[in-house]
Parts: sequence; structure tokens; C-alpha cells
Amino acid sequence: MSIAQALEQAGDRISEGLAYVRRCCLDGAKVDTARLDLHQQAIADLSLSTAEIEAARVLQDYAASRGEIERSLADTFAAEALTLMYQRLQRSPADFGMDSVNMPPGTSALCARHLRHDALASVGSSVVDADGFIGERGLGEEKALMANAFRQFSDDVVVPLAEGIHREDRMIPAAILDGLRDLGCFGLSVPERFGGLLPDDGEDSLGMIVVTEELSRASLGAAGSLITRPEILARALIEGGTEEQKASWLPRIAQGQPLPAIAITEPDYGSDVASVQLKAIPDGDGWRLSGGKMWCTFAGKAGVLLTLARTDPDSSNHRGLSLFLVEKPEFDEHEFTVSQPGGGRLTGTAIATVGYRGMHSFQLFFDNFFVPSANLIGEGQGLGRGFYFTMRGFSGGRIQTAARACGVMQAAFDAALSYAGERKVFGKPVASYQLSRIKLARMAAYLLASRQYTYHVGRMMDEGAGQVDASLVKLFACKASEWITREAMQIHGGLGYAEESAVSRYWLDSRVLSIFEGTEETLALKVVGRALVEAA
Repeated sequence: MSIAQALEQAGDRISEGLAYVRRCCLDGAKVDTARLDLHQQAIADLSLSTAEIEAARVLQDYAASRGEIERSLADTFAAEALTLMYQRLQRSPADFGMDSVNMPPGTSALCARHLRHDALASVGSSVVDADGFIGERGLGEEKALMANAFRQFSDDVVVPLAEGIHREDRMIPAAILDGLRDLGCFGLSVPERFGGLLPDDGEDSLGMIVVTEELSRASLGAAGSLITRPEILARALIEGGTEEQKASWLPRIAQGQPLPAIAITEPDYGSDVASVQLKAIPDGDGWRLSGGKMWCTFAGKAGVLLTLARTDPDSSNHRGLSLFLVEKPEFDEHEFTVSQPGGGRLTGTAIATVGYRGMHSFQLFFDNFFVPSANLIGEGQGLGRGFYFTMRGFSGGRIQTAARACGVMQAAFDAALSYAGERKVFGKPVASYQLSRIKLARMAAYLLASRQYTYHVGRMMDEGAGQVDASLVKLFACKASEWITREAMQIHGGLGYAEESAVSRYWLDSRVLSIFEGTEETLALKVVGRALVEAA
């Protein structure tokens, strides 16, 4: 049996499980949300399995025309993905509508061949001997030049500052922000006609991905997430803004003047965006905002907050929400207060976090804070349509988060490989031991799969597709990043647990990736899972 055939069979079993869940959840011709909730674990298992099997397919296609290292890593990952999928189904076959689940003999033999300890150690030896080379990225000349430019900036400017920003909980310094302004970084999602770098006639998700990956490799909190907020704001404006709003805001966003933040999440409502409760009450030629927001990343330094508020007090769902551009001064402190002549106030306090430092996430409180009508996205036509503009803004955030995960993974993998080659234990380098080589082989396989799957989905999005796929790859890559950074930390032993070691930062930073831009559970159940079940 070939790997392609094994993956196809695995896909059929996943489809069988999804079809069963769909039958269980039908209310007439529609899938009922309450019934879906009775099958959450099955849906989560099927969603993650779908992501892993699709990543394996993409990696097989990529490796087919590459060298021996790429092909061996692709085969290793496919064997891992197949094994994990069948293990999930075997735990409770009845929940997937199956009497029993047995891995086909051909698949079993294939997985055993590629996951034998000597086979994995041999792959690890190849990676060590190649100084960590795991394959060409497969980027065209333009994207390769972009990656090189931002890699150079990251190495020269971000890396020397990253540890100090993390350990001392500093704000991102001007050296990074001004450097990224000079590189045009904040205009990657702004069309050229508005002074940005995005072609007027199409998308460039792949360009955004490679830039994000390089910046995240240097520091997730000090660089890797800086272009996410301008992208969300730009996409929301392009989707729903008036021509006057686009002409006024987009050129400034492209220049990084002002820097934006996103105020969506609330104390009682995270991924459930449609239930947002921040009130917006009409007042003359504007609106008064009252209520709280949580996890508003970069709110202190930002000069504008993209804020979702409820403009229809009689509604309780997404139809009563509108999107505002709330302007404020920039602050470098961990707390700030903005007082208006009319009595309105906005206060913010940075939330202490174990990682992802530099941008800082704030808790905000709006107290009768005035926002002019001109700052309601879409103005009259945008009233009650804020949820849709927000979702359009978030469409690129998930694929970007997968790219951030790839950057953090690469940094952790590089550190682990370097340390394993230098550190001697019982008279031999750590990298010479079988267990270390197996770890490095599996880390390399997951890193390569995450990267190529992310690039693949980015290309899909540039062609106008791939929205559900962006959530799939985010689900997969973020889990992989947390595991790879953990293994890198483990390879460092006691030093990995020391704050002075960069791998401790990578591990702490990677933990947030499965939480923001849609939690792992929300993606698996409400986004990916529902879409897969409905399509079954």
C-alpha cells in the first residue's frame, strides 16, 4: 500500500464519522446546534484528524519533487498522522457510528516501517548532519526576497532586544516599530491605491505569511504579531467602510500612524463574538460607549481601537452589533486614562501574562466615551453590520497565527539542534543519542508539515478560497508549536527551564497560540467542525 492510498482510506473513515454525526444532529434538513453540542468530543477528534491528514497530503505533494530529507520527513509525518487518527477512532468507535475501527493491514505495516525507532533515528541523523536543513520553502523569487529582508531585520534588530522585552516586560521599542514602518510592514494588507503594498487586483496572503513567520521567529510578542492588527482593521474597512473612511484611514494605517488595536473580546464573551454587550447609545452626532473589553492587545500604544459594540439594545445576537474606530493618544505605560471634555472616560490596565510580552494585552473600560458618527464603519449603511465586518477582518488572522506558530517552531527547533550538538552528557553530545535524534526527526517533520500546509492554504486564500482551511491549519500548527517548543525545552534540560534561555520564552509564547484568534475548542467545534459536519 502507498502512503497516498493510506491517506485516502483514512479520509474515507473520517467522512464516515462526519456523516454519522450529521445524521445525529439533523433537525429536518438543517443541522441543529444543540444536537451538535452532544457530540463535541467526536467533532473535535474528527476536526483535528482532518487537519492532520490534509497536512500529510499537502506535505506528500510538496516532497514528491524534493530531496531525500524532504521525502523522509513527509513519510514520517504521514505515518504519525495516520496512527493518531486511527487511535482517536479506536477509543470509542460507537461515537463515530462504527462497530469497530481497525487500521488496515497495509496501513499498519506502512506506519510501522516509518515509525520504527531505527528509521526515526536515521531521519534525525540526516537532519543533524544537514545542520537542520529540512527542505527548501518552495517560494517564488519575490516571496523569497521578502523573507530574506525580514529575516535580516529580525536578526539585526529584533533578536538583540527580544529577551529584554520579555524578561523585563517592556513595551516594544521605537527601534522595532520605526524599522517596520520603514519596511512598509503595516501596509501589507492595504491596497496600493491607498498607499499600501497589497496589489489592487488581488490578495497576497502568502506574502503576509512569510513576513509573519520571520518576525515571529525572532519574537512573537515583540514583532510577530504587529502586522495582525493592521490587517484586521484594513480588511474591515475595505469590506464595510465608506469611500471617505477608506481614503482617510487606510493610508495612515499603511504608514503605521496610528498603530491599531482590536477591542472585541469581553469579560464574559471571548470567541462568542455575536454575544458582545458593550453598549453604544446615540448622542447627537455620535455615540456613547459604555462597558468593558478584555484582552485588547497593544491597546496602550495604539492610536485607534477597532471596537465592536451593541447599537441595538433590543437585540441579543450578531444583528445588533456595529463597528467603531475609537481614537486615543498613545501610551507607553501599563495603565492609561483618557478623559473627554464631555465627561467620557476610557481606562486601560495591562494584564500580567506569563508570555507574549511586548505588545501587552489590556483590560479596557469605556465610561460614556464619545465616538463621532463618522467613526462608525460604514456610517449609516454599517449600522448593525459590525459582526460581518469583524469576521471579514478576522479572515486573515487565523492563517497569520499559523504562520506565527511556524516562526516560533523554527526558533525552538534551531535552538534545540544547536544545543544538542554542543552539550555533552555522559561524554557524548546530546544529539548523538537515539532518543534525541528521534525527537529531532519528529520535530522536523511537524515543522515542515506546518509550514507547507500554511503556505498551501495561503495560496488557496490568494485564489479566493480556503477560509475553513485557514482554521484547520491554525488548529493544527498551534498544537504542533506548543509540542515542539516543549521538546526543545526538554532537550535543553535544566537550562531550558531557566529564564535566561530563549527556549523558555518560545514555550511560554507558543502557549497563547491555541487561545487567541479563535480558541482551539471554538475552531474545532463551531468553525471547522460545523462546516465539516454540514458538508458531510
